[in-house]
Amino acid sequence: MSEQLSRNDTVARLRETVAALHAELVRYNLVAWTSGNVSARVPGQDLMVIKPSGISYDDLRPDNMVVCDLDGVVVEGDLSPSSDTAAHAYVYRAMPDVGGVVHTHSGYATAWAACGEAIPCYLTAQADEFGGEIPVGPFALIGGDDIGKGIVATLSGHRSPAVLMRNHGVFTVGPNAKAAVKAAVMCEDVARTAHLARALGQPLPIAAEDVDSLYARYQNVYGQNAVPSPRR
Repeated sequence: MSEQLSRNDTVARLRETVAALHAELVRYNLVAWTSGNVSARVPGQDLMVIKPSGISYDDLRPDNMVVCDLDGVVVEGDLSPSSDTAAHAYVYRAMPDVGGVVHTHSGYATAWAACGEAIPCYLTAQADEFGGEIPVGPFALIGGDDIGKGIVATLSGHRSPAVLMRNHGVFTVGPNAKAAVKAAVMCEDVARTAHLARALGQPLPIAAEDVDSLYARYQNVYGQNAVPSPRR
């Protein structure tokens, strides 16, 4: 009984988190109308919480988030889950360290996806967050797990938490749903700046060794959780 109560509490918290994070997609202009979705893995369970399909962002609430198993089958909820549920489920099955998945059609990043072109690493901010270029994944039809397969194949062995699925849009992953949303926000930011840089001239790529150094610093030193250097 206590195990069931603990699971219910965890799912309830994730429903709140996932519902709230969808507002961040709107806030940062990453979605239009009802497009886009956020999901979160339920820790210790073969379950995920995901947005319902075709529901206005204004109407998203914790109680209408949908709980699915990792085959995409609805376990809790009265609404149909996102049309990208099979893709999210495949990512969770194939990448056990992933705790959150986000999909957007954000304008600049999706334009790069439409061109089938990876975003080269022109910016220190991109080196920090993505560890190099933001790669392009293959074209895949919506509805099955082919998109998920493309995401996993493209990101495997890659430091980027974001992939531009060709002719479709952006998918991002993270250790939790909030981290995946951050990756989606930063992906659009660097996509926009890279586009503007190309419009101005020929951007200068950052050398691979400098990308490695920037990525290591940002991932291990930046922020309040870093180990402070001894004072001199």
